Amino acid sequence: MSQNVKVGLFIAVSVITTTFSFYFWQVFRTPNINLKGEKSFALLIPKGTTFTGVLDSLKTHNMLNDEQSFRFLSKLMKYNENVKMGRYELKPDMGNYETIKKLRSGSQDPLTITFNSIRLRQDLARKVGAKFAFGPDSLGKYLDDPAVCREYGFDTTTIVCLFIPNSYEMFWTIKPKALIDRMAAEYKKFWTPERQQKAKALNMSQSEVQTLASIVQGETNKTDEQPRVAGVYLNRLAQGIKLEADPTVIFALRDFGIRRLLTRQLAVDSPYNTYRNRGLPPGPINLPSISSIDAVLNAEKHDYLFFVVDARFNGYHTFSKTLSEHMANARLYQRALTERKIMK
Repeated sequence: MSQNVKVGLFIAVSVITTTFSFYFWQVFRTPNINLKGEKSFALLIPKGTTFTGVLDSLKTHNMLNDEQSFRFLSKLMKYNENVKMGRYELKPDMGNYETIKKLRSGSQDPLTITFNSIRLRQDLARKVGAKFAFGPDSLGKYLDDPAVCREYGFDTTTIVCLFIPNSYEMFWTIKPKALIDRMAAEYKKFWTPERQQKAKALNMSQSEVQTLASIVQGETNKTDEQPRVAGVYLNRLAQGIKLEADPTVIFALRDFGIRRLLTRQLAVDSPYNTYRNRGLPPGPINLPSISSIDAVLNAEKHDYLFFVVDARFNGYHTFSKTLSEHMANARLYQRALTERKIMK
């Protein structure tokens, strides 16, 4: 073989080697996740999903810059034989190797869940359950089961107390029972000895505190006013006066769009109607926030027995000690509602 041929062959082999090396580097390391400016994409892989299903999901969301290289490396790394369910966050700088390694190992990313704007047990099951692989129905079955509720020290009307509104990190694949166990642990952590002692000083159980807190929250979202509102209701409870809390009637009617209660509505036959029944309702009328619960535990001490929405509609209330003062304030509020044409 002549020297020229040898040189030519060496150059050809070098070019081929360089070309293949560059190709494999691209296949392994070049970013291949297309997020179009987004910080991340949560890929959900349900139980029983095949590699074709994963690929279809990525294609549906236009996640791959180069589908063929992803297919090639998936086969090389045997990911097509080792698909694992889960929730995986994909980043824009991830290459095929990093992405496939993450998916194949089942290295899930937790999701952050926050409980808010929840009134009914059914709402809780629907809103929370929908965020996890098990779905709303599975969680609902547990929350509707008296035996399960008793296991945690509640009944079906108070089981929502277990869910202290906060932000929690959990895996998408968590089982409904494990989720409830987690919330039980968080509930126990929330109810510190100090909070328990304050509840005892009020002669109230933890569930009763949360039930009253839900009413306080239904009345006002002003955290600086909540302790005063709580003080009014504690005064009424101490004196055996009906709470006459509008939010409990709205809850009984299941019409959460009401802005002005009518006299006939105040007569609704329900254990939640505090215009008809003395004391607290059977359970919370919403999921009270931590600030609402603490407002009850640290209620303002005063002599007020009544309050009504401030007629200036500034988000606050006007408080009074006597019925005559309250009726005068109530007339101002009713007049303001009429002027604004708020009739129901």
